[in-house]
Amino acid sequence: MKKNTILSAKNISIGYTIGRNKIKTVHSKLSFELQEGELISLIGPNGAGKSTLLRTLSTSQALLSGNLSFKGKAISSYSEKEISKNIGIVLTDSTQTGGLSVYELVSLGRQPHTGFFGRLNNRDNEIISEALEAVGIDHKSNSYMSELSDGEKQKAMIAKVLVQECPLILLDEPTAFLDVVSRIEIMNLLHKIASEQNKTILLSTHDIEQALILSDKLWLLSKTKGLQCGVTEDLILNGSMDSLFNKKNISFDTNHGVYYPNINWKKKIIVTAANETLLHWGINALNRHNYACMGIEDEDTANYALLRISSKDNVEILNPNKISSNIKDSKLQFNNFESFLEIL
Repeated sequence: MKKNTILSAKNISIGYTIGRNKIKTVHSKLSFELQEGELISLIGPNGAGKSTLLRTLSTSQALLSGNLSFKGKAISSYSEKEISKNIGIVLTDSTQTGGLSVYELVSLGRQPHTGFFGRLNNRDNEIISEALEAVGIDHKSNSYMSELSDGEKQKAMIAKVLVQECPLILLDEPTAFLDVVSRIEIMNLLHKIASEQNKTILLSTHDIEQALILSDKLWLLSKTKGLQCGVTEDLILNGSMDSLFNKKNISFDTNHGVYYPNINWKKKIIVTAANETLLHWGINALNRHNYACMGIEDEDTANYALLRISSKDNVEILNPNKISSNIKDSKLQFNNFESFLEIL
């Protein structure tokens, strides 16, 4: 089912002013659309312009040229108050919020609706409570921000954006500096919000593994290729991920969705395993020791050592003399990877 477009750009240029008059253009001729109810991850190397793009879309940084529309209307025609009701943004920049309670911080997100004095009515308080519950920190509402973990602070900032009741939410590195559990929780939370509350959420991230798992679409941004947009699986399978970082010493593993260093192969070995998990980690260990791994059908087993992994505690190697001429046995048996790797 085709979704409604909430924001669209046609041939826009983004950048910033240096000094008084000099303009630095970061990217030009960018065109894209954002649909409602989707989580989109913006990925690219440092210095590619991810933060500049997010700030431009939020109108906190001026658009250099081109057409940028929100809900079919030029974004420049919206007042500052209208923007604050429609676009929420969470930047990486830390703010001094330690003296505020979680409830007080989140309530600040209602300011576009309550006005300068920020008086909250019953409905405002309901919205705040619902947002705290949605991000899973309602039990911390009376705690001071300084008492929270980094993950909880990020959840509070997301709740603050939620109470703005914006259809579009922009986040700059929301999982930066978080531990692995908190990163997964935040990405799961954002995916749930996009899906269940029909929000459009665009975030920049270096957490590629979680982005590939949970993002409906990817935006790949690089200095050389500009912006590539598409459904996550399409961009993975058409090779776009492999060229994103433009580095000869790393490659993208399409099968596992991760980047890995290219190996300087010194020797070859044949590997077989009882299942995909054992095969993956067997190859991982051998790659680390600069071995190119082949399937049994690829080469004559008489010319290479053969590693056979039947289980995590049943590892055997045939023709080990092909690894080292000092080994005289025709077969060696090991009960773990550690003992096997000692002969490499």
